[in-house]
Amino acid sequence: MATNKNSGHSIAKASESTDTYSGHGNAQGAAGVREGSIAIQDMLDKSGESGLISPPEGGFSNMHIGLAWNNIIVEKAGGFMGLMKKAMKSGVDIDLGCFFELKNGTRGILQPFGNLHGNLDDIPYIALSGDERTGDKEGDDEYLTINGQKWSEIERVLIYTYIYKGSSDWSQIRPELSINIEKGEENLVIKPGLKTNNMTVCALASLKNVKNGIQIMTHGEYFTSQASMDRAFGFGLNWEDGAKS
Repeated sequence: MATNKNSGHSIAKASESTDTYSGHGNAQGAAGVREGSIAIQDMLDKSGESGLISPPEGGFSNMHIGLAWNNIIVEKAGGFMGLMKKAMKSGVDIDLGCFFELKNGTRGILQPFGNLHGNLDDIPYIALSGDERTGDKEGDDEYLTINGQKWSEIERVLIYTYIYKGSSDWSQIRPELSINIEKGEENLVIKPGLKTNNMTVCALASLKNVKNGIQIMTHGEYFTSQASMDRAFGFGLNWEDGAKS
């Protein structure tokens, strides 16, 4: 994670692209660059759109939030008229993470960077899977699980992805977030806009507790760092240097 000095620099850089505060919750900084997002199921097809899921009788079961990405890039390889192409592994390592806020005011972050994996059965009632560094798996490469029976104790969750290592060309990586609230129901699949290549952090979606139901909002909003994203969404965390092991 960035130092305070770097956080300030990142916030300044992010502010170059935005003249107003983000309007997210208790925002303390500028919005990121919004490229829009696409959600399958003909709903929530623009950044900032939301939908509300009412709590079922007996409460929610565990929620599954998965991230998959592409680790293959296609390059021109010469040949006739320079049209031949070859596919090769990109060596990119992207990670899934989230900010969380509980009803009791506890706030924090889960991500592989810093080995912050959470706890499903205790605070924060959210757990992050192991770190998948290649993107070669079938299905979800990394995922978050939220304890649905403890949803009443959670205020909000901001889900994001960031490029830890490798090319920052999002159009090649093509991250895809799937949100499954109830088993047997169709996933909500979010694909962020892919025009921005110089920012390494992307806020994908947020889940907010509304009368113990779940308000899902899409974002597709890019930032230079987790610290600048934090300020845009108003979590107010402290940032220090860290490393992924």
